[in-house]
Amino acid sequence: MIIEQGQTLLFIGDSITDCGRARPVGTQKSGLGSGYVGFADSMIQAAHPALKVRVLNTGVSGNRICDLKARWETDVLSLKPDWLAVKIGINDVWRQFDSPLETRQVLIDEYEATMDELIALTKPILSGLILLTPYFIESNRRDPMRVQMDAYGAVVKKMADTHGAVLVDTQAAFDAYLEHRASQELCGDRVHPNAVGHMILARAFLQGIELDKGQATG
Repeated sequence: MIIEQGQTLLFIGDSITDCGRARPVGTQKSGLGSGYVGFADSMIQAAHPALKVRVLNTGVSGNRICDLKARWETDVLSLKPDWLAVKIGINDVWRQFDSPLETRQVLIDEYEATMDELIALTKPILSGLILLTPYFIESNRRDPMRVQMDAYGAVVKKMADTHGAVLVDTQAAFDAYLEHRASQELCGDRVHPNAVGHMILARAFLQGIELDKGQATG
């Protein structure tokens, strides 16, 4: 377990992180949401009852990395986390497919530059950084949106290597599931997973922070 006694762990991201969390900041008391953040917190408490870690959630549905940048001061820096977990990129890709003419697009160069900027701004106050790749729950790796999502995921991997962050490859976690079951068993839109999908995300996260040593495929 790389997170230590008394530290604060903050999750920020899009709807997958949000999952109905309390406002203005989701906490263990007010509500971390019904997704992987809440699952991960519960599993940490169950596995390490003597370890007191403060978990916060500032995910916002629909967010892209430009939206994170706009609220970074209030929703990250002002909360002074020890550890920061960032999962962003699904909407940056998705809007290029469902709203190509209606929305200002966040292309991959802007995505990388903004992530690099936010990490550089925040690293001095952190004990550690955790970067989660975006994902698309699709086994056909030639699917156009899967191809694009993999490219944005490669940026996250590059940022993790550049900045010495913990990497959580959520796409690999879903790919392990898809070797045995269809994506429809997790969700209809291949993005917003059910409880099983959120548990896959939580396990991948916990393996990243060295809590769960098991294999994703069991």
